[in-house]
Amino acid sequence: QGQPVESGGGFVQAGGSLRLSCTASGRTFSGESVAWFRQAPGMDRLFVAFITSDGRNTDYAYSVKGRFTISRDNAKNTIFLQMNNLKPEDTAVYYCASDYSGRYRFRDSYKNWGQGTQVTVSS
Repeated sequence: QGQPVESGGGFVQAGGSLRLSCTASGRTFSGESVAWFRQAPGMDRLFVAFITSDGRNTDYAYSVKGRFTISRDNAKNTIFLQMNNLKPEDTAVYYCASDYSGRYRFRDSYKNWGQGTQVTVSS
């Protein structure tokens, strides 16, 4: 099964925006719920956002609620994370994860991970 592949990271000033994408060749996301996590240097990998397979339900970490939006286009087999009003504390490697069981906010619930994409926000 194909691993997720993240893209769209980069360098942005505080207050700016980025849109991350997650897709996978040889694997379909259409029947899966998917999450974004992030990991800053020296820190644990933390939950950011979650979306159900049909896109009807989403959830966010408190720190990003109101600024980030997770969405999906099942026809394109792609999950998106729109990040607005970015802050320096959002600097991290962002990971897409799928194939979970258990509690969706927990890293260990997911079996399938991408390699991550770096987001750097300057003050």
